[in-house]
Amino acid sequence: MIKIYAPASIGNVGVGFDILGAALIPISGDLLGDFVTVKLSKKFNLINKGLFSNKLPQNIEKNIVWKCWVKFCNVIKKNIPVSILLEKNMPIGSGLGSSACSVVATLVAMNELCNKPLNSKELLFLMGEIEGEISGSIHYDNVAPSYLGGLQLILEDSETISQTIPNFKNWFWIIAWPGIKVPTSKAREILPKKYKKEICIKNSRYLAGFIHASYSQQPYLAARLMQDFIAEPYRIKLLPDFLKAKENIKKIGAISCGISGSGPTIFSISDNIHTAQKISSWLTKNYLQNETGFVHICFLDSKGARKIG
Repeated sequence: MIKIYAPASIGNVGVGFDILGAALIPISGDLLGDFVTVKLSKKFNLINKGLFSNKLPQNIEKNIVWKCWVKFCNVIKKNIPVSILLEKNMPIGSGLGSSACSVVATLVAMNELCNKPLNSKELLFLMGEIEGEISGSIHYDNVAPSYLGGLQLILEDSETISQTIPNFKNWFWIIAWPGIKVPTSKAREILPKKYKKEICIKNSRYLAGFIHASYSQQPYLAARLMQDFIAEPYRIKLLPDFLKAKENIKKIGAISCGISGSGPTIFSISDNIHTAQKISSWLTKNYLQNETGFVHICFLDSKGARKIG
């Protein structure tokens, strides 16, 4: 029996649309993500439990875990009957890589159970392929950090899909999910098909500057450059409270703030725990829309997917 945990993640990280992703772990030490337990069985069986299991499709063949199992068996050209327990702790359509958590945990668990027939590159490629089928286009900015940990730069080079880039150890990442859903497909549809040359150049400049600041360890430069010119101007229509929240968070002392993935979760960054706690309190009182919403102060999770127990 194999049990794997895969952490939640922030896609885009503001400045890196589809090419930057960050894995998260609450500073409390609690795990924020999905668990998948796999064991050999006489036939395929799937059990769903966890905080958000009631939001999963009733039809087993529409469940991401089933799709992962089918794809994995097809790739290794062998049918492996298993019993799978999915602990769905991440809200669907939250902008925290919920589908990526399930995809990563399932494929890592299957690979471990079968004595690792796929290497990490092959596994990551398969994760991206399945994630693409769910959201409508292949993108690795959630699966890569959830699998590999840390802050990931998606290269999609013929030899290298993703690489870890340095992050800032004294940064606190405050995330707030309001308790509502924004489907990734809807958030992608709202984006324009074409962008002006000036916007493309500006975005490239800020992204290159952020990568440079990360490697040269200039935290305030990196924070100033974490601006989203590609998605945020259009996605704020889906998040009516975002601009107000961003303005107030900045007043409290956040050094950066943005939409996590396709939203509605937002993230902010502070280099001071007291400021982070003030931001967390403000978001809890003003950004959450129901009792299922949550706020966490996090570090980046350097471990990524791992075996539990």
